[in-house]
Amino acid sequence: MSESLIFFVIATYFLILFFISNLTKGKENNSTFFTGDKESPWYVVAFGMIGASLSGITFISVPGDVGISNFTYFQVVLGYLFGYIIVAFVLLPIYYRNNVTSIYEYLGDRLGFVSHKSGALFFFISRILGAAFRLYLVAIVLQTFVFESWNIPFEITVCLSIFLIWIYTFRGGIKTVVWTDTLQTFLMILSVFLSIYLINKNINWSFADFIGSEEFSEYSKVFVFDNELARVTLDPFLETADVDRNNNYWPARVEPTRFQLFKDRNSRENLMQRDRRAKEKSNLTNSKQDE
Repeated sequence: MSESLIFFVIATYFLILFFISNLTKGKENNSTFFTGDKESPWYVVAFGMIGASLSGITFISVPGDVGISNFTYFQVVLGYLFGYIIVAFVLLPIYYRNNVTSIYEYLGDRLGFVSHKSGALFFFISRILGAAFRLYLVAIVLQTFVFESWNIPFEITVCLSIFLIWIYTFRGGIKTVVWTDTLQTFLMILSVFLSIYLINKNINWSFADFIGSEEFSEYSKVFVFDNELARVTLDPFLETADVDRNNNYWPARVEPTRFQLFKDRNSRENLMQRDRRAKEKSNLTNSKQDE
């Protein structure tokens, strides 16, 4: 695929995002920007949450990690499922009941100003770091496959990506994010099926051949139980001041404490004591012989 074609696809994608931003643009106030006036269809939000859980890191790095850890990453996806259930039946009723936008406002109502701001601060830090890594990976891909051949600096690629994302998000707020996440989810799922189809076509496999292959059965393990747990040891390098280490092992193992080792060491005879005992034993033997 040529650089021009890739750039055309990216440009078309962002034009669609700008179009969605114009369609979803509502009243210019904070309530509309952050809540979308609570008018977004639930099924659109639910479908878009799949794409919100994914990123460039997931889409690019996880398939390569399958060769090492099999399909165990799917356990994280199952965790998302249970997390969504908790959000839907625990957190959302709290938001609606207290008329708050985020959990941090609820922390402020229940625990005070410091808890509100501390939680929000740590959330911002974690999201900024996570978004920076994801954006960095996407920028590397764009730079490698498109802009590097055009001699465009990497810094320009990063700034351009941030600027384009900021434009369509700023114009529409959360409504735009909901619909763009839906579009992103659809395109990512479509990309997965297209990738499977094109790879199978390239190696002359049908989908049935793919499912029945040895490679699929070898790398499709979600839960790995090959290695049974035989022993657990806490603090194996003695890095903590643990006086009694008998409860640091499973299965249980009795191990002398440091005090016991010190006492046993001090109870042993030194050289002078051993020499004196040897002389007493020798004298006793000699006296018996004289008798």
